[in-house]
Amino acid sequence: MHLQSLTTLAKSTAIEAGRIILSIYHSFDQGLEYKEDESPLTKADIAAHEVIVKYLKETGLPVLSEEGKFTPNSIRRNWDYYWLVDPLDGTKEFIKKNGEFTVNIALIHQQEAILGVVYAPVLGWLYWGTREEGAWKEEIGKSPQKLKASPNAPVKTIVSSRSHMTEETQAYIDQFPGAETISMGSSLKFMLVAEDKAQLYPRFSPTMEWDTAAAQAIVEAAGRLVLTYPDLQPMKYNREDMRNGWFVVK
Repeated sequence: MHLQSLTTLAKSTAIEAGRIILSIYHSFDQGLEYKEDESPLTKADIAAHEVIVKYLKETGLPVLSEEGKFTPNSIRRNWDYYWLVDPLDGTKEFIKKNGEFTVNIALIHQQEAILGVVYAPVLGWLYWGTREEGAWKEEIGKSPQKLKASPNAPVKTIVSSRSHMTEETQAYIDQFPGAETISMGSSLKFMLVAEDKAQLYPRFSPTMEWDTAAAQAIVEAAGRLVLTYPDLQPMKYNREDMRNGWFVVK
């Protein structure tokens, strides 16, 4: 598996999906509706899904997307490599028009996220990472910068969800009374830890595998960890139940 060429493809795919998302973001009609679980869905979610699947299918690998047809574990467990995608992570932030949403593309191999791309189209921030090449960030008009977070650094800044704060999360944060707390939407919370702008991100509310996989690959490539909580084990993918439990990024 040639990770460098797959990373290049995932980056260009995320950028193209971002371009389509932005065209809808700035339009009058975002086509807002709601899924059965009452989570929001827009035209941008669907359009980004379609273009990502089109590009990634050229690799011959399966593509599992939040907005695609659900694939049961009886089939998924036979996949050695596959793409795991959230075409628009942070739909609530998209609707609020605060720019804090991302395109997430991950490559999974035997339950591990080995390649990740996260793109924030409004902000113009492109992140990517593999263990072999490390983690990187590129901003519009600037050269890519390698990310290297300091392991075991003192917790000075904690990042929390802008839309999903819970009592349990707040109780955990309260264990660090001297730390500043900042809020952010989508997988950008992970990216703040990868950039060492925050040292901790606790998440004690529901997420799905596609919400975290790409970001986890980047965080780990930068030298940090994504651990299940409270048992503090590396988070794995392609589970029978694709809902994530509680976790911490540190």
